[in-house]
Amino acid sequence: MSKYVLGIDNGGTSSKAVLFDLSGREIAQAKENTRLLTPRPGFTERDMEELWLVNARVVRETIRRAGVQPEEILGVSMSGHGKGLYLVGFDGKPARRGIVSTDSRAYDCIDRWNADGTAEKLFSLTCQSVMACQPVALLRWLMEHEPDVLSRTQYIFDVKDYIRFRLTGEAHAEITDMSGSNLVNLHTRQYDPQILTLLGLDASISEKLPPLADSFACCGRVTAEAAALSGLREGTPVAAGLFDIDACAIAMNVVDGEDIASIAGTWAINEYIAKAPVLDHSVKMNSLYCLPGYYLAEESAPTSASNLEWFVNNFLREAAKEKGLPLYETANLVLEREPDDNRIVFLPYLYGGCDDAKATGAFLGLDGSHTREDMLRAVYECVCFIHKLQVDRLNRSRETPAKAARLAGGVVNSPKWVQMFADVFEMPVETVEVSELGALGAAMTAAVAGGCFETLQDAAAAMTHPGRTYLPDPARSEKYRRKYEAFLAANEALKPLWKTLKR
Repeated sequence: MSKYVLGIDNGGTSSKAVLFDLSGREIAQAKENTRLLTPRPGFTERDMEELWLVNARVVRETIRRAGVQPEEILGVSMSGHGKGLYLVGFDGKPARRGIVSTDSRAYDCIDRWNADGTAEKLFSLTCQSVMACQPVALLRWLMEHEPDVLSRTQYIFDVKDYIRFRLTGEAHAEITDMSGSNLVNLHTRQYDPQILTLLGLDASISEKLPPLADSFACCGRVTAEAAALSGLREGTPVAAGLFDIDACAIAMNVVDGEDIASIAGTWAINEYIAKAPVLDHSVKMNSLYCLPGYYLAEESAPTSASNLEWFVNNFLREAAKEKGLPLYETANLVLEREPDDNRIVFLPYLYGGCDDAKATGAFLGLDGSHTREDMLRAVYECVCFIHKLQVDRLNRSRETPAKAARLAGGVVNSPKWVQMFADVFEMPVETVEVSELGALGAAMTAAVAGGCFETLQDAAAAMTHPGRTYLPDPARSEKYRRKYEAFLAANEALKPLWKTLKR
């Protein structure tokens, strides 16, 4: 009998399931977008029951496309966007709509905590800056605006732990995700009641936090009800899974601290692993990595390829139709141009800023000679610049700069955009041969939980395959350096305006 593992990945806009064999070869996948609900500016939500049904459908469709028997699937696991909030009531049903990681409604809480010193005290326990989209800020917002929701909440989940709960009926909180939520003391690796007291959160919240589990722990088995919906075999083991930034990193075989992992998706994520957290505030976030004994130093913001998706969907459909090309193939045509052909600066803050949740997107430097293609080129460039800003911060926090950046996300489908990342970073950029890194990382945890590999390092060594390496072009790097300086200047100049615009 053949042996397979299934990874389920829930990002900010879509849900996908991917079946792999134990060499990491993709057998089949299915994907479905989930409706993003925006009831007010800064609010991004989704219907949790609809989300679960979408997950069940993509799993069933993946099994159908693979042509395998459910009993050949040795285990299931999941990755998902971090942050956000998914609450389940005492009746086992969603307590309200899920809140996605691009939500910025709680920015007022962050302003207060930064101003009164609370954020600094919190950092001493969690080793993290506090963000508007994190569970702690959203829980405080709910206390102030929707207190009835918390009173009927039994479990506080992130997105992947909610999906696992629906598969197994068991409530667990996986450690990498929760350690990035500001709810876990990074020194003790446990929940800490001091955190709730410090943030003015009700003590009853501690009773709603599920027990913590390691990424590769078995956290239940597929129930009969979930099996009927998903096509999985009842009793299939389900691993805890991991935060999507950990999933992508382990799927890129990041098992030491030499390289930086860059993920260009809904969020700009740049990170490296180390044996100790970075405590001098030179990086925004520390969390626990999926490998025991390692921490993840991270810079992150909702400022990456989702900005390109917005531009392409809103302004490029007619052009694609005229050219008879797919949408993103049409967009990629602007990458044929050289960097000095374009003087526009774009701030990729459509879903929040790099350091300020109140930041908004902007095009600067436009004049009457510019075209839609000039603006599109600026979007490509400035998404790279926001990643560079984060990579530079990470390199300053290290004893020695990273040797290379391993790049993941939809960007890797565009070789010329990957080359732009290398030129902007001024370091080699490496890819791996897999289209769905988050799902592969999740599948690795299922393989370990199912006894196929002893450790995640072993799973990564067997299931990860290097792709292409892109080397920076010195001439283009010099041009991008000048444009990057303009980007930084524009970013700094607009900071005082964001608060006024938000008001």
